[in-house]
Order: sequence, then structure tokens, then C-alpha cells
Amino acid sequence: MPRVTDGGGVGVGVGRGSAKRRPPSRGSRTEAPTGPAAEVQQPQQREHRRRRRGEEESSEMSLRQLGSAGLAMLLLALLVVQAAALVSHRGARASPPQHNQRGGSRKHGWPPAPGAAGTRMVLGSAAPATEEKEKGVGLLRSPFGNKGLTFSTAERHARGLEGLMPAGILDLEMQAGVAVERIRSQATDIDKYLVLAGIQSSHADLYYALLMRHMAELMPFVYTPTVGEACQKWSKIISQAPRGLYLSLRDKGNIRKVLDNWPEEHISAIVFTDGERILGLGDLGVNGMGIPIGKLALYTACAGIHPRSCLPVHIDVGTNNEEFLADPGYVGLRHHRDRSAAYDELVDEFITAARDKYGDQVLLQFEDFGNQNAFRFLHKYQDQCTCFNDDIQGTASVVLGGLLASERLTGVELKDQTFLFYGAGEAGVGIANLIASAISKETGESIEEARKRIYLMDSAGLITDKRAKTEDLAEHKLPYAHADPHPDVHCKPTLADVVRDVEPTVLLGVSAQAGAFTKEVIRKMKGEHPLILALSNPTSKAECTAKQAYEWSHGKAIFASGSPFAPVKLHDGEERVPGQGNNAYVFPGIGLGAIAAGTTRIDDEDMYIAAKTLAETVSEERLAKGCLYPPLSEIRDVSAKIATAIALRAHEKGAATVPMPENMLEYVRSIMYDPFA
Repeated sequence: MPRVTDGGGVGVGVGRGSAKRRPPSRGSRTEAPTGPAAEVQQPQQREHRRRRRGEEESSEMSLRQLGSAGLAMLLLALLVVQAAALVSHRGARASPPQHNQRGGSRKHGWPPAPGAAGTRMVLGSAAPATEEKEKGVGLLRSPFGNKGLTFSTAERHARGLEGLMPAGILDLEMQAGVAVERIRSQATDIDKYLVLAGIQSSHADLYYALLMRHMAELMPFVYTPTVGEACQKWSKIISQAPRGLYLSLRDKGNIRKVLDNWPEEHISAIVFTDGERILGLGDLGVNGMGIPIGKLALYTACAGIHPRSCLPVHIDVGTNNEEFLADPGYVGLRHHRDRSAAYDELVDEFITAARDKYGDQVLLQFEDFGNQNAFRFLHKYQDQCTCFNDDIQGTASVVLGGLLASERLTGVELKDQTFLFYGAGEAGVGIANLIASAISKETGESIEEARKRIYLMDSAGLITDKRAKTEDLAEHKLPYAHADPHPDVHCKPTLADVVRDVEPTVLLGVSAQAGAFTKEVIRKMKGEHPLILALSNPTSKAECTAKQAYEWSHGKAIFASGSPFAPVKLHDGEERVPGQGNNAYVFPGIGLGAIAAGTTRIDDEDMYIAAKTLAETVSEERLAKGCLYPPLSEIRDVSAKIATAIALRAHEKGAATVPMPENMLEYVRSIMYDPFA
């Protein structure tokens, strides 16, 4: 989804090229003097400008001579200044809010995104006029106005920044190089997460420059697996800088007005959660806010959706996590989850208010809702607004993409595989549904026939017709209630028993049960190259490790996971590269495509198209190493191609509201935010 660019975007019409950064404002200009006064002043002005250019060139040359140690000292000094600005901002008395034309208030340092009222896409990278007028500490407090040590000598003079930062001048590339060294020096993953979060809150261009230049290295500290630890500790590490919108039952009946409190007017993408099923960690309540924040950071880093047009939202209806309820420092509502009609009414009010404020095309991504609510809300809203559930549909798309890529490696088509899911929640059933749909589409057979190749296990065992008759199975599991292989056996079968009975060639773990894929289980798998997909997040919840899968299968298995694993060297010296089935391969591109077309609906066919496009991006070299996904360093290119396919389909099905450009891929790339542009 073509999202807005960082640092303030400008509206870009179809067919325009990339927006370039405007020269920064140098303050108000007065009319030039004429006559004798001009004859005196003009040489003085030329000499003044010559001295300033000399100062800048001298500063830049001295920086090149400093080496890495000197650069590190300078960036550390700037980070101290930025931190001091944030602390000052938190402690300062709030000035009266400035109300915009739609009734919302703008807090100091958070000017509204540019563009006409009602415009959904905010594109480009030029700073809005309000930021060009911002000066001094107020400018350094704005993550979208702050350029760090990139401010030139002239800009520092014009914007009242002299004395607020060291004299050195570093371009964005240099700042990113020094910042990544600081991140690498942190002792723990959560410390790296916190350093990145601090940069995100104070210097957005630098944050996304870091992710673009070091995607594979830093993604684990932006999202899984580290975001899981961050969520568990959220109430203790929460920043006072606004990083998302917190809605609760107390706001019911007032949601539209609360949305006006967010400083950005032009929102294109919203990720929202109620915190009930965070990764494989369960109910984290308001502590789950780290997930929408992390997801939207990936929308920007992976697909160039402007961070100013992204809104993370948490809907707090309580938590059933007794540990958090007993914690005096917990920052959410202190009661058990509200399961009454008030919960549904609150969600509905939020979706209605978001569409009213931001437009019918605003993308609404459901994230980490509990199983029953996830399926229920998706079915309710999928045909009403531009929405999808990443846990059900995004996960399914990225897994299907890996399976389609595996056909080139194994020579075995989807229709000839037998699938066993260990876990039958929203992720498992979502993947199973998309696989069945893909088989049906590619063979012409019915969905019901395609499902016969797919088996699901939940906490009570294999889902069978016998259980469907004797238990109150969830509705989403019923299509996979096949004939019981042992109808007269009354004991609960183990995973190894089920593997023996159904003879799967593909085993998918979506259970959050670490170690569930034992040596016995993997050695019972059928097929010359069995596919082992341990998809549970974070890493601590993975059903097995890459090393275990390779060693226990004697190097025959093809392995993929939800969280990253390092390459593994086999006994014969061959290196295998585990593929990470990271949803970030698909959801940013799907969103970018939806925005590029201004689509009003997203459906399962879009997920299939995204999966096929993803599979096509995997090179033969990657497949030769057993990897089913492209390198993360190529993810922006992958997102652009997925976005193009999604946008073209939106036009084909009549759901687009933006005119068709002459070249969709070129157009998609032109609207992607780039902090270096």
C-alpha cells in the first residue's frame, strides 16, 4: 500500500515521479535593498555567505578526518540532546492546543500531515509549512521535523538550533552508520529495542534509514522475537512520547472525538488490537500495544508507507491476565475482559469513526485478537470496509508463498502434498483455508475435495467427524473434521500417532508449544523432502529449531519458521539457510497496493495473489540453499511487486478509486517513502 512518506509528505498525482525533499526554509525573507544601500550590503552579504560555506566545508572535512570514534562521540552527543529534548517535553507545562479545521488539536512539535482536507494519501518527502516554521527545541522534539546532525550551519542559524547540538555536520548515511554501531554495542535484545524506539520517537528519518540499510539485522529488534519481550514489559518501559492511540471502554460513545486528539489528520493505515492473543504469549491486555507499533514500523520500512499516515491503536476492554491485574504498575484497565455487548459496540464505534474521519479507503488491519473474535470480526467487516486480519490472512499468504516456492525445489505440487497442522487457531485455520482455496483454483476441484488433504490437530487431538458429533467444536474447525482413523480408540492420540496415521509430507506448527516437533515426529514424516514449518512466535515458542529439523531428518527436510534462525552447516559441510515465514513479506505490500489503488475491499483472492507474487521473487540461489523466501534486504522490491499485483486486481474487480496509472509498478515505486530522498 503506497503509504505516506516520512518527514512530511505532499500529495502526488498518478504518474508523477518520486517527490524530492524541498530545500529547508531559511526563515522569512525581507525585500532586497536597492540603490546605494544595496551597493554596500551586497558585498557584505556575499562575504557572509562565503564564510558560512567555508564553515560547513571545514566541518564536513573535519568529520571525515575524525574516524569512527569521533563520529560516535558526535552522534552520542546528538542523542543526548534529543533525549534531553524529550525529557524537557515531558516535563514542560502543556501549551494550549491549537485546533485544526476538523476539530482536532495539535500538540507542540506534531504538525498535521500536508495535503488537502479529506485527502487520504500523503506522499513525497517535503516538510510541511508548519514544520518549516518550527524552531529551536520544538523542532528537535518533532520526530518528523528533526534532522539531527544533518542540519546545515545555515539551517541551524535560521531555525534557532545553534548551541542545541554539537557543531559537527553528518549526513543521514553517516548518522545511520554510527547509530547502528551504538545498537550493536547494547548487551541485550530489549536494550537494542529501546534504543531503536528512542530514535523512532525523536528522529524518524534516521530510524527508517537504519531499517532500510540493515533490515535483516534490525528487524528482530523491531518486531519478532524481541517485540514479545517488549510487550511483556510494556507497562515498565512505556514511553511518554505518543506512539499510538489508546482507546478503552471509558471512551465508548466518544471515539470520534478521541480520534481528533491524534496529531496527524491524514491516516492511510491503522493496525489495531485488543491484546487478547499477543503472538504466542496469550492475553497481555494493554501491554499488547507494542504489536501495532511494530507492525506499522514494518509497513513503512518494508513498503514505504509514510509513518505519519500510520496509526497504531489499542482497544482496552480489560485483561484476564491475573499477573498484570495484580501488578500495581500495570497501565491498562484493572478488570477482567468485558465479554458483553459493550465490547462489540466499542469495536464497531471505532471502525465507524475511523472511516468517518479518514475515509472509506482507510486500511484497517485486525491484529492479535482472540480466536473467536478474530474470525467473527473478519466475517462481519470484510465486505463492509477495507480490512484484513494479518493473523488469519497475512500469515496464510506468506506460508502459501513459501509452499508455492517449494514446488520448484521439490518438484511436488500443492495438490500432491498432505498437510498436518499442529494447532487449529486463527493462524492454522487461516493457512489451511488459503491452501485449500489455492488447490481448488489450480486443479479445478471443489474446496471440499481440496480440504481432504489437510488435517488439523488442536489441544484435544486430531479434529475428526467423531469429535464434531460429540463436542462443541468451533465453527472454523468443522470443515476439517475428517473421518477418524481410529474410531474405536478412546485415548487422546499424540502428535507422533497422528503423523503415523495420516502420513503428512508437510508439518506446520502454529501451536506455540516449544519442542512439540520431536525427533520421533520428524522421522515419521513422509516424502523425499518433508517440509517442516515451525511457525510459532517468538523464537522461544517454536515447535523445533532449524538445526533439529535438519539433523533429525538427516538433511532431507526443508525448514521454515516464524522467527529467524541462523544458517546451519550439515555434517557433510553443506550450509542450509532456514527461511523465515515472516508476515512482513506480504502485509506491507498488500497495504501499499490497497492505497495505490484506493481500494475499498480486500479479499482472500488478494492473499492468493500476494502469495504467488512472493513465490516468484525467490531466486534459484536461495532455493539451492533450502530457503523458501527472498532475503530481507530485498523486501522493499518484493513489497513493490506485491503492491503492483494487488492494485491491478483492485482495478480489475472495480474496487479502485484512484485512476489507473500508465505503469503501475513505476507508480507504486514513486509513492514509496524513502528517508534518503
